[in-house]
Amino acid sequence: MSYVKIWLHCVWSTKNRTCIIPQSFRPSLLKHFRENAIEKNIVLDYINAHEDHVHAIINLGKQQNLSTVMQYLKGESSFWINNQKTLPCHFSWQDDYFAVSVSHSHVDRVREYIKNQDEHHKKISWDDEVELFLKRYGFERISG
Repeated sequence: MSYVKIWLHCVWSTKNRTCIIPQSFRPSLLKHFRENAIEKNIVLDYINAHEDHVHAIINLGKQQNLSTVMQYLKGESSFWINNQKTLPCHFSWQDDYFAVSVSHSHVDRVREYIKNQDEHHKKISWDDEVELFLKRYGFERISG
């Protein structure tokens, strides 16, 4: 038997980073993410949404790949959101996302960070957070 722990902190935003996820809709959205993850055999350890993005910590299974997991979470959820007809316009996620590995010893710290997104974004904007991620993890912007 193989034993695998591949913790990933994943972040994705709404299309054009539009602030379109109302506070009142977030509990049902997060519940849907969790239910969909269970159906797809994705270990979604913790997830939280803000008005224009989502943070999640995922334990990637030994036969899973990040691209497929993100497609399952983002693609299915945008389909579900649009079928709910609760938002004022067509909904979609940005194509791209951030994903970084997390040491098992830091999982609790990342959970707390994800849990406190509303409070966190009173101090730092999403644009500033993106720049921080780019710098902290050595990502480079690629112009297309």
